[in-house]
Amino acid sequence: MEKKTYIGKTKEEAISNATIDLQEIEENLIINEKEIKQGLFKTKKIEIEVIEKREVVKYIKDYTNSLLKDLGFNANIEIRKNQEVPTYIIYSDNDSLLIGKNGKNLQALSKIISQVVKKEIGTSFKFMLDVNDYKEKNEKRLERLAKQIAREVKTTKVEAKLDSMNSYERRIIHNTLTNNKYVYTESEGEEPNRYIVIKPKED
Repeated sequence: MEKKTYIGKTKEEAISNATIDLQEIEENLIINEKEIKQGLFKTKKIEIEVIEKREVVKYIKDYTNSLLKDLGFNANIEIRKNQEVPTYIIYSDNDSLLIGKNGKNLQALSKIISQVVKKEIGTSFKFMLDVNDYKEKNEKRLERLAKQIAREVKTTKVEAKLDSMNSYERRIIHNTLTNNKYVYTESEGEEPNRYIVIKPKED
């Protein structure tokens, strides 16, 4: 992954030098600022380190491939763009092991890669990791579950407690029912056993 350095009297000037040289708009660059002092009178100048986002996207794919190979998996990775967030779909010879119980192995793998990328580029980078569309299928399953239980709560007027879920899964439930006229959701309990309760709205 190529990192380039640019200097200017101001950060704006340094960024302008980078965009002209790389022929890229600022939104497509990751910029880390450093301050340096130069010259006889210690005139302040700004130094920035610049990485193109497309380089990071490629780096994540290459690193994930290498990591999976080291772990003994034979895998192919497809990159998709979901609302400008790169999503890496892994197709392997053992999808169930990669996913793990309730997606725990996949979650751990995502965390490892996130930490490596953050250390490499100096900042967080948003991406999604999935195995054979597991997350997409799981998301649709959770949406169906939320709507089904919401209908039951609407009918019975009795609140329903769901099984414990991670923050990602809870967010799907909350988002699915956020505009529901008859029920509302609340997270309760302590991590890692935090769960959602679907409650009827008062008439």
